Amino acid sequence: MKKVIIIPDSFKGVLTAKEAADIIASAVSCAFPDCKIIKMPIADGGEGSVDAVLSVTSGEVFEAQVLSPDNRHITAAFGITNTGTAVLEMAQSSGITKQLCLNPMTSNTFGFGQLILATLDIRQGDGSFIAQGDGSLVRFHCENRTREPSPCAINEPSPCLLCIGGSATTDGGCGMAAALGVKFTDKQGNSFIPCGETLIDIADIDMSNLDERIKTCTFTVMCDVDNPLYGPNGAAYIFGPQKGANPEQVRILDAGLRSYSTVLKERFGRTFNEVPGAGAAGGLGAGCMAFLGATLKSGIDTLLELYNFKELCKDADIIITGEGKLDLQSFQGKVLSGIIRVAGTTPVWSICGTCDCDPAILREKKIIVFQASEGISIEESMNNPIKYLKLATKRAMDSIPQDR
Repeated sequence: MKKVIIIPDSFKGVLTAKEAADIIASAVSCAFPDCKIIKMPIADGGEGSVDAVLSVTSGEVFEAQVLSPDNRHITAAFGITNTGTAVLEMAQSSGITKQLCLNPMTSNTFGFGQLILATLDIRQGDGSFIAQGDGSLVRFHCENRTREPSPCAINEPSPCLLCIGGSATTDGGCGMAAALGVKFTDKQGNSFIPCGETLIDIADIDMSNLDERIKTCTFTVMCDVDNPLYGPNGAAYIFGPQKGANPEQVRILDAGLRSYSTVLKERFGRTFNEVPGAGAAGGLGAGCMAFLGATLKSGIDTLLELYNFKELCKDADIIITGEGKLDLQSFQGKVLSGIIRVAGTTPVWSICGTCDCDPAILREKKIIVFQASEGISIEESMNNPIKYLKLATKRAMDSIPQDR
């Protein structure tokens, strides 16, 4: 083999995408020492997206003190590329792993709004990196910074990539908006910060105090689902149970999202519900469109464009991807689906932790799969991920004729 592209997703809870790419690349290099290897750690808009973007564009990682979905002070990371694009993961501030227990009715995205404030401040800062957000002091600093982020040209909108996978919330992005200065009131005129269980109480939305710097940015939302805001395929019914909601709570959340959608239409003069991805991250997709003027795009497609993947894979012998669990969802807006769509005639292999997919579907998609957990328990493979991912890659390489 002359050229291999290695483009894995993270093996959630076990290996980052970069770690997986390095392990696979090492095993490929041992089998084919003269092979050109291109490593592209990837994500689809969820956890690991900041690292994936910065691995392509170069840039710096910063940290901010924000509120978790259950209102604790936590540290969240974000990135700024060398061209001035901010890259934020909502999973860093408002993700399901950022709370002590599941709180489907009360979790909120306020911390994600604070993270956006941090990026706005850092662009204006001189290195002191102190932001006064909603009244509580937000301090942040740069990790391993070797240079100042390149400022955008004067009067040129600053680009922001918002990666919204892995959420704990179903608040329609209201917490985020509140952190940015948006005011929500109920029928009695009382102001409050909505969460899932109180979305239905929103009677009016006041945008007059929205941070003016929002207008100086262009926001692109990277999401990995195309669900509407509410209804049988909406945020509450599809994702609520994963966030801990029981059937009655799902019903309440969906009713809140329906009511919220009506208020959004009255306030902004347009309907957000049916836009693909409006229901992503508990309705954060709709909230980003409404309050930030954001455009929603497929996360994997956005990153593949950044990688110039289509051009790079034209002369590749094999494209190797990977993830913790390959299943039907892998073909529905996730990393694997994007790679297959763009790869053309180049063979795609997946070296995954485990595969729970009908072999007929794999044949139809023309995917060759090697499992790290082959012949052992999934638990064992997760306890020793480096060892078993190397072995799975070796099995893959051994299946290739050496004179290819």
